[in-house]
Amino acid sequence: MLIYLRVLRESFIFAINALKNNKLRTFLSLLGVTIGIFSIIAVLAAVDSLKKEIEGSISALDNSTVILMRFSFGPTDVPRWKREQFPDMSYEEYQHLKRTLPDAEAVSFGLGVPSASIKYQEVTTAGVDIGAVTSEYYDIEAMELSNGRFFNESESVSGAPVIILGSEIKDNLFGDSNPIGKELRLYGQRVTVIGVLEKQGQSLMGSSRDGQAFVPANFARRIFGTKKGTVYPQIVLKPKPDVDYDEFIATIEQQMRNVRGIKPGDDNNFFVNQIKGFTDFIDNITGQLNVIGLVISGFSLLVGGFGIANIMFVSVKERTNLIGIQKSLGAKNKFILSQFLFEAVILAVIGGLVGLFLVWIVSLVASQFTGDFEFVLSPFNIFIGTLVSAIIGLISGIIPAISASKLDPVEAIRTGM
Repeated sequence: MLIYLRVLRESFIFAINALKNNKLRTFLSLLGVTIGIFSIIAVLAAVDSLKKEIEGSISALDNSTVILMRFSFGPTDVPRWKREQFPDMSYEEYQHLKRTLPDAEAVSFGLGVPSASIKYQEVTTAGVDIGAVTSEYYDIEAMELSNGRFFNESESVSGAPVIILGSEIKDNLFGDSNPIGKELRLYGQRVTVIGVLEKQGQSLMGSSRDGQAFVPANFARRIFGTKKGTVYPQIVLKPKPDVDYDEFIATIEQQMRNVRGIKPGDDNNFFVNQIKGFTDFIDNITGQLNVIGLVISGFSLLVGGFGIANIMFVSVKERTNLIGIQKSLGAKNKFILSQFLFEAVILAVIGGLVGLFLVWIVSLVASQFTGDFEFVLSPFNIFIGTLVSAIIGLISGIIPAISASKLDPVEAIRTGM
């Protein structure tokens, strides 16, 4: 064990000397490894950051949440002409599912109403994203209120003119004053503020609730009606804990087929969108992005590997005399082999660490220029970068190390003189 520690120490010293004595040659040789590791880890970090941001954007909804719509969240085999004939979800279907699904913890109805301007006295905030939902939505989505309350079931059913504001909308309209009980103008109607959402922060997907406001779905139904292609209704369901998920999905489908009178053998005229399926789809896409990025970055590593091999062949040639002396003094082939392999690995790891440092710098700079989107260089990616560097060094140094270990001591001394 001690001899290998000594080999490692000597190899580290040789590697550092190679960096010092042949700065330009070593720099050019390690540049390939540095660029390769930078490319690979940058791709991994970017994809991981994107995945984290997307998952964070939908994390408010439980992974088991189901959304019924006439649209599909992902790819589907149903032709477009057929999808366009699908009817919208109805309020009556929401009521039916709410009554007939004992395994549902909460069932909510929502409308995709147009964004609007909200006015308070002389102050107006334009382009506010309005969420028209029933009271159960508060139990489905992980909402937190900084002030006031969410509308209750009675207000939801009656379509009461009440509103919950996102923190950004509240700040724009009221500043630091308390908005609870104040009247606003929305869609030409008077609405009363009863709650303010906790500040969330902007996300890459634009799903932050800070710029949103929520009103009862029936309030919006009175204004917009339910004409197809205007408000895009949806039914959101959350199963109870420990419920068999596949059975829950099957029950939803069967209940919807019954209420719509779909005959056995006929296709569904609705989509059961599963958040879990959507996250799996995201995992698949990010996985493909990783593979593509790794393949492209692999070419840079290949060049880097040739650079390491080149510097090791030169190192063997320059130290031929020293190798001969070591072998004549009793150094075994595996000692010489280990010495050059360690040196190759150390050189490659140095190049890799420089690449990781550059990724870290770029991630800090990029995070400053992208607002709330944060590029993350995870410890796992750092480990992967270091491991890949070591493997590249090992592969690149194996042939020069073998050639060094097989040198005849007499010939090596004579050649090096």
